[in-house]
Amino acid sequence: MTASPPFLGLPERLPDGRPPRAVIFGAGHGSNYPGQDSSGYALAADAIRAASQSEAPLIAHWDFDLGGPLFNGGPVCCIDTGNVPTTMHDNEGNRARIEARTREVLAVPAVPILLGGDDSLPIPFLKGFAEHGPIWILQIDAHIDWRDERFGERYGYSNPMRRASEMAHVAGMVQVGIRSVGSARLAEVEAAQSYGSHLITARQVHAHGVDAALRHIPHGARVVITLDCDGLDPGIMPGVAARTPGGLTYTQVIDLIAGVGARARIAGFDLVELYPPADIDGLSAQTAARLIVNAIGTIVRQV
Repeated sequence: MTASPPFLGLPERLPDGRPPRAVIFGAGHGSNYPGQDSSGYALAADAIRAASQSEAPLIAHWDFDLGGPLFNGGPVCCIDTGNVPTTMHDNEGNRARIEARTREVLAVPAVPILLGGDDSLPIPFLKGFAEHGPIWILQIDAHIDWRDERFGERYGYSNPMRRASEMAHVAGMVQVGIRSVGSARLAEVEAAQSYGSHLITARQVHAHGVDAALRHIPHGARVVITLDCDGLDPGIMPGVAARTPGGLTYTQVIDLIAGVGARARIAGFDLVELYPPADIDGLSAQTAARLIVNAIGTIVRQV
């Protein structure tokens, strides 16, 4: 188990051998760039777990985000299996362990929910779905993450969607929340557009609502949601490495999560790039915990 209490006080396994609907696990490090210290990201999963503890006694209470109790009147059906052991700069080993844990959860079968951690984690997480495709990706992020390589590394923080585009089991992607400036240059934008990725800016969502993104997801598709915390506005999510004004609101993000559940099917969910050293009064961890609660509640309600 983890050093901190599990998310919402959830068990490590369900009684009577019941299989879970969803399995939470954390990871700190994926593929670091040379000379970069990502140790702060390794605090994220347990910070989210700690922030969830105030709601642990309230699981059976009415949740107005979900329109009912978390588990929709049924028994607890989500577990927390702790953290995948990762080591900064053990890039290949970290990727192998995260992919293996993802595959183990999918084999249950259950929906994997990954708490992170740096923004390279989605690469092995998504790769773990190779035998469970086709999948669509809904990325919530301020940045498009389409760099082919950076500092000689092809599996780092700026590379996830480029690597995902090369996975045969990925059928398409929608990237939402994009704004301001990041590592992408004209070449990366053109590569994303050439692939067929749907790039939806935060401004478009503010103007036209979450359907600006959801309408591109095929009905009935299996969707993995990958949520970079800097996709949200720093007013509610200050604990990120690159604060960028104009981001999505909490309500827009939970409406995106619920919208995927209503239109398609959430097959996996990761939340990454929470950086606790930059958090203010635990606000980011609290917001992240609520987003995970919404993901669980939506998964539970899927037919």
